[in-house]
Amino acid sequence: MPSRTLASQKVLFLDRDGVINVNHGYVHKAENCEFIDGIFELCRKAKQKGYLIIIVTNQSGIARGYYSEETFLAFSRWLENVFWRKGVKIAHTFHCPHHPKVSGLADGNCDKRHDKKYGRKCSCRKPGTGMLFKAKHYYHLDFSRSLMVGDNLSDIACARKAGIKKSVLFRSDSIQYGSMFNGPRLNRPRLMRPGKKPYFRASSLKAIQQLL
Repeated sequence: MPSRTLASQKVLFLDRDGVINVNHGYVHKAENCEFIDGIFELCRKAKQKGYLIIIVTNQSGIARGYYSEETFLAFSRWLENVFWRKGVKIAHTFHCPHHPKVSGLADGNCDKRHDKKYGRKCSCRKPGTGMLFKAKHYYHLDFSRSLMVGDNLSDIACARKAGIKKSVLFRSDSIQYGSMFNGPRLNRPRLMRPGKKPYFRASSLKAIQQLL
């Protein structure tokens, strides 16, 4: 149980796929989990700076019938244990199992009960803020001192709507890198605020440490 003395606690919110692990598509098994370079160092630095670390992740693979919620929870426990062995405590993993446009009946994977439970609109699926405000209530978080890191604009929109002052759109130095910045590759900064955008862009998790 979280301590009720954590009023005004700052938090590092992390999306999962594309930030913690390479997004191979609906990752839910340990053998398919490839950690992104710099994630453990970022989290250790956040811990040193007094941040709570919380994962907030959309998991429409549950709604689509690709894996069960139980399978997701088991994988999350494994993931949190890996972080623990690396010297990092993940305070909580919040997930959204829903998708408003998914019908489990359409692909034959799910029954009517499953479809009714998961194939619906909700407030928790990012860019909705449900997961963030649930975390805020549970851990007494101060969003004005917190940071969100995601690989999708829906993460950025979620943070902005929730009142989180700092957010980072992260894309690694891989094939997605070229879509982030113009100009020669060698001249591209690892962290920048593009124009008047209300968020940062980063191509390196290590570079994000300076925002903590």
